[in-house]
Amino acid sequence: MALGYVRPAKEADVDEIARIQLSTWRAAYSGIVPAEVLDSLDTTWLARQWRESIVNPPSPTHQVFVAVEQAESDRQAITTVGFAAVGPAPEDEEVAEQSGLVTEMLVEPRFGRRGHGSRLLSAAVAHWRSHDLTTAYAWAFARDAATLGFYKSAGWDADGARRTLEMADQRVPQVRLHCDLTEDDEPGQAASA
Repeated sequence: MALGYVRPAKEADVDEIARIQLSTWRAAYSGIVPAEVLDSLDTTWLARQWRESIVNPPSPTHQVFVAVEQAESDRQAITTVGFAAVGPAPEDEEVAEQSGLVTEMLVEPRFGRRGHGSRLLSAAVAHWRSHDLTTAYAWAFARDAATLGFYKSAGWDADGARRTLEMADQRVPQVRLHCDLTEDDEPGQAASA
């Protein structure tokens, strides 16, 4: 049996975050994101971006969390299995004031359905609430049934907003989800994430 928990990311986590992002995007978004985009991703470049996000966040509301799994029988066997990057919603997006945004949240597919996504989302909600944010948003690929299902099981709903990303001369649609952070129940508690 393994123990799972979430903690704020440290600079030492950037290589694992980049590895998780690359492997998860290639596994989960094959057929959604053009192959040439997935093939062009590079862990060195990704690690540089994550290092900057962790070491020099643009504001106190920006935070990167990592999900880790620790073997119960061997306390030294700790594996980083996912991460979430959150912050305030951009001012140029038409969203409620005092809003947060999930900029990226991924759990390696081989560690899925063990509660890591729920723990990451719960940490994000606690972080946003500590900064007095009242609404949270996330963008998901319109054809990504797993991510959409995860957010919906956690109490998030599509709000009707859509956007299209141009990727390698292809149009990739996304939908926006949101949740109210002022409700007493804890959003982000998807049972099987």
